[in-house]
Amino acid sequence: MPTHPTAADLSRQLADNVEAFCRRYLSNGYRSGRWWCVGDVFNTQGESMYVRLTGPSRGKGARGKWADGATGEHGDLLDVIRLQRGSDWKDAMAEARAFLSLPPPPEMERARPVPEARDSTEAARRMWRYGRSLAGSPAAAYLRSRGIERALGLPALRFHPRCLYRASRKHPGPDTWHPALLAAVTDLAGTVMGVGRTWLAADGRGKADLPKPRRALGNLIGHGVRFPGTVADLMVAGEGVESVASVHRLMPTVPHVAALSAGHLGALILPPGLRHLYIARDADEAGERGAAILRRRAEAEGILVSDLIPCEDDFNRDLCHLGPRDLALHLAPQLDPNHAVSHLRFEEAAAA
Repeated sequence: MPTHPTAADLSRQLADNVEAFCRRYLSNGYRSGRWWCVGDVFNTQGESMYVRLTGPSRGKGARGKWADGATGEHGDLLDVIRLQRGSDWKDAMAEARAFLSLPPPPEMERARPVPEARDSTEAARRMWRYGRSLAGSPAAAYLRSRGIERALGLPALRFHPRCLYRASRKHPGPDTWHPALLAAVTDLAGTVMGVGRTWLAADGRGKADLPKPRRALGNLIGHGVRFPGTVADLMVAGEGVESVASVHRLMPTVPHVAALSAGHLGALILPPGLRHLYIARDADEAGERGAAILRRRAEAEGILVSDLIPCEDDFNRDLCHLGPRDLALHLAPQLDPNHAVSHLRFEEAAAA
């Protein structure tokens, strides 16, 4: 038997001190009955993330469990520490022991690697390797229906003909298989760290009829779905793949990255040498919070930051409703005039 607590032990002990934990690590939130409400796991203001303050020590309804209604993410309090610190399980466990005022493990135990059974990065890489070309697939039909058929040639996107969809406790039911659009989540070096999945209808004319037709797998913190460009010191960052791909359609020489959620947008790792960052945020409270966090981090590094704001919810909805020409006209005054002249494709937008 080990003489120091395991990860499961630490999770239970953190849950036993859940309110004190929330007041330290999720201090921008507030108590509401049996729940602690906060914007997201990164401690932004809001109320889309809920932490259970009461309940049994384990099993259904256990105290210390949390879920983010905006992103679908969930976990325990040890997950909160790991995500906030962007660290591995060993560092997260050390921080948990410090919070609980527990002694460090013996040296010989500390040298043992922390089990990585909960790390889904390799599973995401296997799924990505299984992906196929988009040509002639329901995913290609889906992208055309969203007005972003030019994304068909982007290396960050693939097609999965029969992707497993697991039912959740909140939405019980049998596991099912559907075609899916895969998006590779990579680090700055191009290494696949995760994969985004959008389950589709059989003919690609929309998403599959599922409670959560979008999910992500793997290590997402700091990384994103990258669309290439030739400009080294300029970048556009946003949330969803379709929204970012819509802006990339009109500015194909500029690198773009989709973080997949507002929370992950705020944690995005920025490339060295970046001088000007455009944040193509969604028009909602979560999008504003994520953009604000990323702005503060970027400006602290001396990067000039500008917001790109859609007319409707996001830029893909704008593209579908306005068309490429009017979307280009909407973007132009939000860009630096030199960037609008150099990178915004008015002629192609008008001809589309």
